[in-house]
Amino acid sequence: DELLKSEEGIQKRKKRCFDVEPVFGNIKHNHNFRRFMLRGKQKVEIEWGLIAIAQNIRKKAA
Repeated sequence: DELLKSEEGIQKRKKRCFDVEPVFGNIKHNHNFRRFMLRGKQKVEIEWGLIAIAQNIRKKAA
């Protein structure tokens, strides 16, 4: 809890808002990703990897 309230923690949280959250929002809203189709940790990791690859390809193509 102290780390989150420190100056460094505050800066990292601010950066996350701009770097990471819009990507998840884009995947969820624009590409209709609401839940994983597969079950099991290993399968979900593979599915998420494919989603991330697709996102990166879309980003490079734009």
